[in-house]
Order: sequence, then structure tokens, then C-alpha cells
Amino acid sequence: MQRGLAVANLLVPFGIRLSGSQTEQVLTYLELLLRWNGKINLTAINKPEDCIRRHFGESFYLGTLMGLEGRLLDVGTGAGFPGLALKVMFPALQVILLEPKMRKCAFLKEVSRQCGFSEVEIRSEGVGNYRVSAEFAAADIVTSRAVGSSTRLIQGASDCLKQNGALCLWTTSRLRERIQSAPERISWMKPAKIPNSRERIILIGRKIGDSNAAGLISL
Repeated sequence: MQRGLAVANLLVPFGIRLSGSQTEQVLTYLELLLRWNGKINLTAINKPEDCIRRHFGESFYLGTLMGLEGRLLDVGTGAGFPGLALKVMFPALQVILLEPKMRKCAFLKEVSRQCGFSEVEIRSEGVGNYRVSAEFAAADIVTSRAVGSSTRLIQGASDCLKQNGALCLWTTSRLRERIQSAPERISWMKPAKIPNSRERIILIGRKIGDSNAAGLISL
């Protein structure tokens, strides 16, 4: 109970309220993250409270900005953020995680198994190889926290979207202009500032082809 209350309190600034079962999934995920981190360097953040805020809270924050349904592709997922974390909030999502490093893929599979997730696919490849694979299917939502300022990665991510699909990028205000100039056919909304951060933002854009931006709110 106390651990659950601690998680709830840490997520308050992000406007997130989880059910009891969702909180248990977060705690299971966190325990595995901290246990595996010493072996395969999943994250530089090693305090539980900071992991809840920076990894889970910032991932979950997207769910307060838009509804998520259908197929979500997470590019360069690493330890599963934001894609696998969003599965906690939106259990009906079909989630595909792209992570080239096999040991991280093993971690993601263990989290998925112990949290009882279904419809999660973990692929040990980058976005370019996935785009030309036989299993490729365009996504309703593409996410990435590993985007940096790589125009190639951003363009590859946008190429994986359906028409009117949402491209959601966790980045900084300093990189905003460079990122927004990279992909073609993306109509961007105003950046969403991440709570408790001076510079971190979420950029959300729609793949042009349908002028209707249903599902997004004005940021």
C-alpha cells in the first residue's frame, strides 16, 4: 500500500491517476528495471523516485494530451520508454518495440511477461530495417525518446505512420526547430512542456493527408 501511494504521489504533477492493477505493473516494471540495470546499463537514472518521474511520468504524460488506440510503434525503445510504459495506461494498444540491442530486447520480453502484457511485439532492429521487412504495417502512433536531432531517424519514424497518424517525440526546446524541419508531410502542434522540467517537451504532429486532427487537443 505504501509503495502504491508513493507512486501515486510522484505521478501527481503529470496529472496521472493509475488503478491498483496499473500501479502493480509499474512497480513490477520498476523492480526489473533496477535489477537489470546493473548488468546491461538500461538507464543512467538509478533512484526509484527519479525513475518513476522521468521514465514513467514523462511517458504517461502523452496520455493526458491525446487518446491512444490502435497500433503504436516505439522507435529506439531502449528500456521500453515510452512505448511499453504506455501499455500500462492503454492496455488495448498493440505495441511494437524497436530495439537493436539483443540484451535490451531480453529485458523487454521479461517485463512484458511479468506484467502480463499481451499484443506486444519486440523486434531487434532499427526503423530502417523494420520499414522494409515483410512484417511491416503502418502505425497509428509512432513514438521516440531516442530521437535526439537525427533527421534520418525522424524521417524514418514518420515514414512508418498511417495518413493522419500521430508522430510523438520527447525532446528539448533547444532541438525543436531542427526536428520540426526534418520530416516531410508532418503538421506540428504547439509543443507540450513536460511538468517539472525547464527544457524537456513533447512534440506531436499529424501526417498530412487528412485535415481532421481528431484525437488531439490544443496544446
